[in-house]
Amino acid sequence: MTVGEVLAQATRRLHSAGIDGAPRDARALVSGAMRVEASRLTLLARDEFPDTAMAGLDRMLAERCARRPVSKILGARLFWGRSFAVTEDVLDPRPETETLIEQSLTERSSSLLDLGAGSGILAITLLAEWPDARAVASDVSAKALEVAAQNATSHGVQNRLTLLAADWFDGISGRFDLIVSNPPYIAADEMPDLSPEVRNHDPEIALTPGGDGLAPYRVIATRAADHLTPGGRLLVEIGWQQGPAVAEIFRSCGLRHVTVHPDMDGRPRVVSCRGN
Repeated sequence: MTVGEVLAQATRRLHSAGIDGAPRDARALVSGAMRVEASRLTLLARDEFPDTAMAGLDRMLAERCARRPVSKILGARLFWGRSFAVTEDVLDPRPETETLIEQSLTERSSSLLDLGAGSGILAITLLAEWPDARAVASDVSAKALEVAAQNATSHGVQNRLTLLAADWFDGISGRFDLIVSNPPYIAADEMPDLSPEVRNHDPEIALTPGGDGLAPYRVIATRAADHLTPGGRLLVEIGWQQGPAVAEIFRSCGLRHVTVHPDMDGRPRVVSCRGN
């Protein structure tokens, strides 16, 4: 079979399994099995599909039909133009999280803290954009920190990034120009409505803190001022319905210039503010 025929067959298989975006996912998996860039598949369409890649592709397609995310199958996710390793131990980065990077980059910072870092995408992306900056990234999961360390090395920022096993600010000293966080924020009663790709393949601890989903913001808001430089910024990702609640939590803790920013789809996605 040619590459084009295999791609068409893979697309039909995913479509029959009810996978949204079947053509996109088929291209990603076929290119992954062949270990070529997806953009090259059109050029290779008339070539014979390698026999050595067929078994791997069949396994990948079976996993996708079972609703395992493409990024977890391939072990990588593209974020802000860079490829990051992802595993079952970390949250799969979402495109809307790039809004947090976009807002962070509006002002240059020389020191930053990433709370609940997961795969490290926030701290590592910002360090890659700011070659003179240094960062601390914390997480309660040792396995997540291992993934973050791998990503830091892949992007050449490991010498400017300190990884700490910490529960929010516990054990973290010093002050930072910028604090960022994409905390777990899904309310407990919303968990059953998540897609299988999210519910069954992202760590629950990275998805929900339980209750109303706002507990991490209360902790962050209460302690952020003690870790910000004068005029330093705090930016957090939120659920699209949480803007007013998170903004009020921040204001009630004395944080200033509280602003809610939309993502690329126009939905509230990031809350920013400043310390004293």
